Amino acid sequence: MTDISGTAWLWAAKGAGAVAGSAVSLAYILPHGRREAAVRFAVGVVCGLVFGGTAGVKIAVELGVQRWLGTAETMLMGSAAASLCAWWAVGAVIRVLRRK
Repeated sequence: MTDISGTAWLWAAKGAGAVAGSAVSLAYILPHGRREAAVRFAVGVVCGLVFGGTAGVKIAVELGVQRWLGTAETMLMGSAAASLCAWWAVGAVIRVLRRK
C-alpha cells in the first residue's frame, strides 16, 4: 500500500473545498445554461485552488481559530470560501452584462 504525502493531502483538501464551494454556490445563483454553469464551475475551482490557502489562513485568523485547525482543514475552508465567492462574482457579472 502506498502512503500519501502531506502535500497530496493538502492538494486533495484544496480540490475538495473548491468543488464543494462551487456546488454550494448553486443555491445562491442558478446558472441559465450549461455554458454558464461550466464557466462558473471552472472559475470557482481554479480560484479555490489558487487562493484557497491564503483565504483559509485569513479566515482562520479573523475568526481566531487558527490554533484549533489543522493545515488540511484550513485549506479546505479557504478553498470552499474562495470558490463560493468566485462563483457568485462570475454569476453577478454575467447578470449585469446581460442587462445592458
